[in-house]
Amino acid sequence: MQVDLEVDGTQVTGLPRFQQAATQGRRLRRLAIGLGGLTGAGWVLAFFVGLFAPQSLWLPLLVNQSAALLVLLAGLQSAWWVTRWRERAINPQASIAPGLEEPPPPEGWYERLLERLNQRSLHLLGLIGAATLWLGGCALLAVLSIEQVWNLALPAAAVGLSATVGAALALLLAFGLLVLERQLAQENPAQWPEAASLAQLTRVAIISLVLAALCLLFAGESAVWPVRLAVLTAILPGLVAIELLLRAVLSVFSPRREQLEPTLLARSFVADMLRWPPQPLLALQHELHNRFGIDLRQIWAFSYMRRALLPVLALVAVIGWLLTGIHEIPLQGRGVYERFGKPVQVFGPGLHAGLPWPLGRVLSIENGVVHELATSVGENPAPVQPDPAEGPAPSTANRLWDASHVNDKSQVIASSRGEQQSFQIVNMDVRFVYRIGLSDQAALAATYNSADVPTLIRSTASRILVHDFASRTLDGLLGEDRVGLAEEIGRAMQSDLQKLDSGVEILATVVEAIHPPAGAANAYHSVQAAQIDAQALISRERGAAAQASNQAQLQASLARDQASANAREINATAQAADLKFSAEQKAFASAGQAFVLEQYLSQLSLGLSKARLLILDHRLGGSSNAPTIDLRTFTLPTDPSPARTNAQPGVTH
Repeated sequence: MQVDLEVDGTQVTGLPRFQQAATQGRRLRRLAIGLGGLTGAGWVLAFFVGLFAPQSLWLPLLVNQSAALLVLLAGLQSAWWVTRWRERAINPQASIAPGLEEPPPPEGWYERLLERLNQRSLHLLGLIGAATLWLGGCALLAVLSIEQVWNLALPAAAVGLSATVGAALALLLAFGLLVLERQLAQENPAQWPEAASLAQLTRVAIISLVLAALCLLFAGESAVWPVRLAVLTAILPGLVAIELLLRAVLSVFSPRREQLEPTLLARSFVADMLRWPPQPLLALQHELHNRFGIDLRQIWAFSYMRRALLPVLALVAVIGWLLTGIHEIPLQGRGVYERFGKPVQVFGPGLHAGLPWPLGRVLSIENGVVHELATSVGENPAPVQPDPAEGPAPSTANRLWDASHVNDKSQVIASSRGEQQSFQIVNMDVRFVYRIGLSDQAALAATYNSADVPTLIRSTASRILVHDFASRTLDGLLGEDRVGLAEEIGRAMQSDLQKLDSGVEILATVVEAIHPPAGAANAYHSVQAAQIDAQALISRERGAAAQASNQAQLQASLARDQASANAREINATAQAADLKFSAEQKAFASAGQAFVLEQYLSQLSLGLSKARLLILDHRLGGSSNAPTIDLRTFTLPTDPSPARTNAQPGVTH
């Protein structure tokens, strides 16, 4: 019960909590100074750890433990303000130092301004209260420090010998706080009412220190849970700090009286839950009664609910347990019903009833869902992001040989170079479209015979691809063998999966790509280009040889035809001459000299048909002198033709 000095001013000297106020204040001050030093040392170490090893386990541990100690420090500071008020109330003259005189009034304008600002700040501090500011500042600092180191993605790492030393120090400090908690818990509420709340805040720090020691003792390179637990240790002090911050903010709106005994502001509902057995309803009832004056024990409805709570909970638990025997199978699923661990039936889509758990249970399995599985997947495949329809093509659509793909799998194949046997490496992207068989036997086989269907398909596919590709060459894979490759692989896969009784049905086998490795793609392109150039050169030479052969054959044919024509012509000329000779011989035999004269005249007319002649009659002139011929009328022939050259000027008698 709070004391009002205006009413009970003379009775405070007889109250035990007022009599022990001075001793309690000195004790709280020493504890606050010690915890403040530990908190500051923890933050300094965390600062240096954050500079040199920001991903270390020590950073969240140091900050979280410092925040837990800061929450306890805020509670001690709040209790110290209460004990200080009681000390002043029982001895009001001790708060005024003897011999102090009132300071002289300020003389300058600057001094008067400072005095006015000081008075206003003191007035504001008096309205809010120093205890509220201390509590709110410490709680806010704890929340901000926890928020800065909250990171659940910290990697696991070995911490060495320092972890053992740190765990020992944490356990030693936790033991000291445990001694303090036991002392506070055994205090008489009449002598120290705030001791119980301070004990609860001390438990928050003890739990945080013990969890930190466990994290340090079990930390290692392969252990991830100590790192996660080290970060999660901030939950308890963080919740308490948030609650204290809210209490500090709400206390600003509460009226303050200097003559009324203050209550402990650093009470925590979350810290009060740290008791065994936990009584959250009782703590809530006390909080409502103390804060708002509401006594839930006087309401008959709550009393009836408290009496009927256990039977109702038992009935609800039994009904809920019986309802576990009703199973809902979705449209795209099936369920294998097990009764006492033995498969009895395969349920289709819909509602089905059976024995409740654990007497009966249903194992979910797919119903006709089609999957696509690549034979090889990268270590950290990136999540699939939808690409815009109007944007550029996604990187997964790049099928060029010089681009590496996530689903490419390297495979060794046979190679032949002349008479030497060797091997080559190719990258291939083979995908299988599969589903769980639609029959009940396939569903049972997929459930009980296969622990991981995708892993089973990948391992079977790897073995089949190694066996199948061992007898193939790169030229064959890139050419005629690729047509039937998918069908052969699909038949072999289905045969092996049936032998294993896996219940998996291969619907299709898709060979997305087969090509040399991305690093050797350019070299293979050069080899292909050289081979194409060699084949083109051979083809060109063969064409030139064929053209030369055809040209020679043409020339020989023309020469042969020309010779045949000449021979035929000579033969015809000879035959004509022979016939003409025979005819002339017969004509001479018949006509005699007349035929000769006729031939002479015809030859003469033929020869003189184009000649320029001057015929002189022997009867001209009557004298013995020959006639005179004027040669000026005859000129040299200009026509180079044979007829002109043969006609020479002359005189014919």
